[in-house]
Amino acid sequence: MQEHLDALEERMQQLQQAMRRAQLARDSDQVKQLRDELRRTQRAWDALFEQSEDGEDTSAADERGTPAQPARAEPPIPLPAREQVHQVLTLLTVPAAPKLISTVHEAFFAGGLAPSRLTSLRRDEERSYRSAPGARPYYLCPALTSDLLSPARGLLTVSTWPLEHRIVGPLSARVHFLTSALNIADAAERLDADTLPLAARQLLARYAQNIPGAQPPIPQRTAAGPPIDLPLLRRAAQDELALHTDADTTARTEAAARARRQLDDAGLLFGGPFQSVRRLRSVP
Repeated sequence: MQEHLDALEERMQQLQQAMRRAQLARDSDQVKQLRDELRRTQRAWDALFEQSEDGEDTSAADERGTPAQPARAEPPIPLPAREQVHQVLTLLTVPAAPKLISTVHEAFFAGGLAPSRLTSLRRDEERSYRSAPGARPYYLCPALTSDLLSPARGLLTVSTWPLEHRIVGPLSARVHFLTSALNIADAAERLDADTLPLAARQLLARYAQNIPGAQPPIPQRTAAGPPIDLPLLRRAAQDELALHTDADTTARTEAAARARRQLDDAGLLFGGPFQSVRRLRSVP
């Protein structure tokens, strides 16, 4: 119990320090987000502290021979949406759309993450970066198109990824689909197959249906749907991935070299302004 209280107190100190930095940077949106999280953490600390007091009262009652009362469950502390998205993208390791991020979060992480919560997230991240560059350990930013070096619609990445991994070319959609299938299969394999959440099974089934050779010739359906053959799914994804990886890597590497010549630091994260798209495409 004490270690949980200590962790919450440390988190509150971190949030207070981050609020001061955001205030100095005049990032009102970041201050509001941090204040909301601080309030949630404070409420969790209060609830846990009251629970610890109840536990002490119960122990004293036990010493007097009075039956102990069952302890209340610790209240969960919800993560901010940006941290939930970061968790999912770290699992996938490739750019992803809000719908996929929400689906993967439901399958492998606690709590819900509605795609609608991600609508303004990228704009908030860019606004925060431009007001105080580098103030956060990471930023959620859009993937960049290989031809125009502009933000790819609806695809989120993490700023700490290499630039080549944040660029999408003509073959990248398929490469990213196959790569995420492998990473999701790895995540599922780390769980108990007998207790694999239904959302995870459904997600794996959708991947298997869209990769040639990823399903048994005659799948045997069960009450939970067709069984998932993870080794078969992994081999099929790897075989197809080998066909596209070299060409996709070459296209993204060339685009990344061009981006480093043409874009500033903010542009490398959030893309070039649309008014300069034609100029960027014409410059070798």
